[in-house]
Amino acid sequence: MKAVTIQELTQAMASKSVIIDVRESNEYKAGHVPTAKNIPLSELAVRVNEVENGAYIICQSGARSKRACQFLESKGLNVTNVSGGTLAWKGNLVNNG
Repeated sequence: MKAVTIQELTQAMASKSVIIDVRESNEYKAGHVPTAKNIPLSELAVRVNEVENGAYIICQSGARSKRACQFLESKGLNVTNVSGGTLAWKGNLVNNG
């Protein structure tokens, strides 16, 4: 499984990379990485068609996103886990709460 650091994710964001946040919606609304789309891990199996090939998968610390990546790879998608997750993000988080 491919993995990147938050610093590498920041570089990828410059090229408009797709970021999927797999935390639950209440966690996402409390603060998420800019441009991230919320598809909770609990809904991923039924929403897998919303994940683009090449997407970066993020959660709070990296554990749920790792599970999500394993699932998505089993469905034939090429995805990358964001190590450290939202906790490692140094910039401002977007708050939808």
